[in-house]
Amino acid sequence: MKISKGWIILISVVVVLFLLISWGTGTYNKLVSKEEGVNQAWANVENVYQRRLDLIPNLVNTVKGVANFEKSTLTAVIEARAKATNVQINPKNLDEGSLQKFQEAQNNVSSALGRLMVVVEQYPQLKATQNFSELQAQLEGTENRITVERRNFNESAQAYNTYLRRFPSNIFAGMFGFTKKAYFASDKGAEKAPQVQF
Repeated sequence: MKISKGWIILISVVVVLFLLISWGTGTYNKLVSKEEGVNQAWANVENVYQRRLDLIPNLVNTVKGVANFEKSTLTAVIEARAKATNVQINPKNLDEGSLQKFQEAQNNVSSALGRLMVVVEQYPQLKATQNFSELQAQLEGTENRITVERRNFNESAQAYNTYLRRFPSNIFAGMFGFTKKAYFASDKGAEKAPQVQF
């Protein structure tokens, strides 16, 4: 039994098309999986930042109990928290600009909390309360979690961005609208060691 030349060409074309479709589907699905990994890592970042924001009202209420406490410091913390809660980022649009706005808002919260903790040093009766000590410990733990989740996010974004840029997955990425994700970066000036003078 002889197979005609036309059948051989048709079978070859079908096999090649099948392989191309299988390869394209696999590449697309891997891009989706990696992007979802970035989205999950971003959700974890938002979760720990939200945890910090949720602790602030309790901290402020505890500190308010001290009669002479500086209201301007508390106001700065409350305002920084309010601004940070207004900065929302869609994980599909994690570009440099949106991540920078998010980071700036969170840095303002960190700065305000830092000033609050410095002022608290002047109030030993406040530092001695169990409620304040517990809140301070929770804030410290949350700051550590933030560091871990930011690192995890950067690792997920790096894996996604690397796959996105590799040939031939970059062709599919462009066709289906997958875009590069931004990274968390250190604050400007963080590369310089602080000068300690006595």
